[in-house]
Amino acid sequence: MSSHRRPSRTAKLARSRFELAVHEPFRLDLTASALRRVPTNAVDVLTPAGEYVHAFAAPHGPMIARVAQPRPDALDVTVEGDARDAAAHQRVPSLVGRTLGVDRDLTPFYQAAARLRWLAPLARRMRGIKPPRYRSLWESVVNSVVFQQVSLHSATAVVRRMAVALGTPVDGAGAPLYVFPDAERVLRASDAELRATGLSTAKVATLRRAGEAIGSGALTDAMIEERTSPDAAALLRQTKGIGPWTASVILLRGFGRLDVFPRNDSGVARNLALVAGGRPPDVDDVLDALGPQHGMLYFHLLLARLETRGEVGDAATPRRPLRSK
Repeated sequence: MSSHRRPSRTAKLARSRFELAVHEPFRLDLTASALRRVPTNAVDVLTPAGEYVHAFAAPHGPMIARVAQPRPDALDVTVEGDARDAAAHQRVPSLVGRTLGVDRDLTPFYQAAARLRWLAPLARRMRGIKPPRYRSLWESVVNSVVFQQVSLHSATAVVRRMAVALGTPVDGAGAPLYVFPDAERVLRASDAELRATGLSTAKVATLRRAGEAIGSGALTDAMIEERTSPDAAALLRQTKGIGPWTASVILLRGFGRLDVFPRNDSGVARNLALVAGGRPPDVDDVLDALGPQHGMLYFHLLLARLETRGEVGDAATPRRPLRSK
C-alpha cells in the first residue's frame, strides 16, 4: 500500500473502534516508550492523555490508530481514515497487537530476573512492558542500520528527519506525526536527500541494497519468520552492511525474537553498569541466567536509561511542524 497519498478534502472519513485483549501484566506507557525510544519520535507518538498514536499507510491515504488502556486486560483501539479503506481498518487492530506484543507471556523472564538481585528491582518497576516490534522488515532494517555506532539521540534524530523528508505528514495527533517512508520512497530519493537527513554514505548504500532486496522479493518478512534466529541472522547478513549486531537488533526489535541480544553494544554496556552499579556483570553470564527470553533485558536496560531522563511515558509536546535539513 502506498504511504504517500493523502486523503482528499472531500473524502468521507470513517472511524472504527475495537477492543484488544492483552496478556497481563501489560502497560501501554512502558511498551510505547520502549518502541519510540525518545519523546520526539514522529512515527510513534504518546499524547498527554496517555494515548499511543501511529499512522498506517492505506490505499486512499493514511489512517490513524489511537490506542488507550482503560483496563489492565484490554486496550481500546480507535482507527480513523478514508471510508473506502474499510478492509484496511479491520486489519489495524492486529497490526497494533503485533506492534505492542500484547499476547506475549513473559513469565519465564520475570522468574529469572527475580533471581538476579541487581535486576529484580528494575523488573518490578517495569513490570508490564512487552517486546514492541516495528511494523515491517523494512522499518526494522532502517531503524537498525541508522543506529549503527551512533548515540541514541543522534540516531533518533536521523530517523525523524527521514520521516519528515520522505514520509507522509498526518494531522490530528497533537504532535508531529508521519507515516514511515516505505522502501520504494527511499530508493527514489537521491543520495543528497538521504545524506541531508544525517545518514553516512555507507548507511545510504546499505539501505539501498536492503531496499532493493526487499523490493525484488529476494528478502521478505516471511523468509525471516519461517527461519530460526541463527538462520534468519545469517540470511540478513548476506546484505552488505548488515553485521551480527544489526541482524540481532532487526530480529529483536522487528520480529520479537527474545532469544537474541545485541552483544558488543556500548549503550547496552553503559546501561548495564547503570542498573547493576559499579562494575557490570559479564553479559554472557547474565544472558545464560535469564534463559530463552533474555532479549527482554535489552528493553529493560533501555527503559532504565529513559527513566533517568524522565522520559518513560513522557508525552510528545505540540510544536511547529518539523522540517528536514
